[in-house]
Amino acid sequence: MRLIAAVVGAIALAGDLDYVQGFTSFATANWFSYFTTQSGMAGVVVLAASGVHALRGGVEPRLMAAVRAIVVSYMVVSGVVFGLIVLESSAQSYHVEVPWSSRLLHFVLPAYALLDWTLAPGRPRVPWPAVGWAMAYPVAWCAFTEVRGPRVGWYPYFFMDPAQVGVPLGIAAWFALVAGVLAAITAVVVALSRIRPADVPSAHGRTASRDRGADGTADAPADPGRADAPAEHDGSPDDASDPARRRRASIGR
Repeated sequence: MRLIAAVVGAIALAGDLDYVQGFTSFATANWFSYFTTQSGMAGVVVLAASGVHALRGGVEPRLMAAVRAIVVSYMVVSGVVFGLIVLESSAQSYHVEVPWSSRLLHFVLPAYALLDWTLAPGRPRVPWPAVGWAMAYPVAWCAFTEVRGPRVGWYPYFFMDPAQVGVPLGIAAWFALVAGVLAAITAVVVALSRIRPADVPSAHGRTASRDRGADGTADAPADPGRADAPAEHDGSPDDASDPARRRRASIGR
């Protein structure tokens, strides 16, 4: 399913690029500056890579799982922010057209990615520091957008335009809100991996949780050299140190 979702994502990205090229006043280079475009591209790559790994079987490497958790969070945030923009526009009687490609990128694919993350097997625990790691790229993207915006006269979202929201309090408030939403969503995604982590197969084909006893320690392997050895005594711990037993044994021989 992840491979199919990756193909759908690639088709949606191509369709969205074709859609914006229909506007003569829209610079194609601006399309690549949308966070949705960039998170969608990352989603296609991650879904394809994790899909290939799932076909091979086994649990995902922790690094791959952490990257997938972060990208899933980006995709969900893109959908949430876009949904809020559409709702706000409707409240102000301003129509925002949502083509099929945009619906796939903002709603369908994020929903699938989150469900796949929650329900599909083969996912290890993701460390909590991933919540902090997830903030690095959006911070760099925001800095780049604020530097580029005045030069090209265009911002991907209204809350990044100083002329619309004001400086510095307006932009700072919006950035804090979006950062809080991203941190909360990433924390939920990480928590989902820790609530129901995947069992890691052991070398003998059993899961690690099944290879351990009730006290949490691993079962001791059987000694192959002693597996078929006959019993030398009746199992009493003081067999060899009992003089009477040694005398009876020597008489019997």
